[in-house]
Amino acid sequence: MNDSQLLRYSRHILLDEVGVEGQNTLLSSHALIIGAGGLGSPVALYLGSAGVGRITVVDNDRVDTTNLQRQIAHTLSRVGQFKAESVRQAIADINPDVQVTPLSVRADEALLDTLLPQVDVVLDCCDNFATRQAINRACVRHGKPLVSGAAIRFDGQVSVYDPRQASSPCYACVFPPSETVEEANCATMGVFAPLVGMVGTMQAAEALKLLCGIGRPLTGRLMMLDGRSMEWGEVRIARHPGCPVCGQRPH
Repeated sequence: MNDSQLLRYSRHILLDEVGVEGQNTLLSSHALIIGAGGLGSPVALYLGSAGVGRITVVDNDRVDTTNLQRQIAHTLSRVGQFKAESVRQAIADINPDVQVTPLSVRADEALLDTLLPQVDVVLDCCDNFATRQAINRACVRHGKPLVSGAAIRFDGQVSVYDPRQASSPCYACVFPPSETVEEANCATMGVFAPLVGMVGTMQAAEALKLLCGIGRPLTGRLMMLDGRSMEWGEVRIARHPGCPVCGQRPH
């Protein structure tokens, strides 16, 4: 790190769990964020401000006025821009040292298979079940840790699925792909503005912990937030031996 970086990241460096070594690890890390909306906004801003050296953002949507109530990476002046590019600008305004690659495309299987070998952690910030399942399959195939978050109305959840750990479930162990899922859409159901920030910030924290090897990640634990009562609940989740995605992975 140069003198400017030592100053910028001094509050991280003061933490025994991070220090110079941990900050250097972040600077050399590569995070993949899928979804640049309500969850992806705080995720991207915190990973960028924390000094994750490379960030790839995938989202094929454009900024809309209705997004501005909760998607804090975007601004009124960027309405109509692709969200991935808007996030790139938002990170650059905070930390121009971060190399951000915006991809304004859908995260399909082929793209995920191209991107995942290059990254250290994947953050699922998307808003549809099919894409979540595709992300999970790709993470299992490539052995990449997945930080998954979701938020709708006043309810949020976050967990970590880490195929590097033999006992870790994958997303499909908890939410089987065969299940019929009624998609929860913000446009029809609404979402409490700070909720996505709370969940997204936790996703960013879990990603930074995974990258630095800090503390105890949320692997095998599903955290659920009721924003009405502001109460967190925790459910222990186990790997399913008959899972169609990770069931053949060695225990």
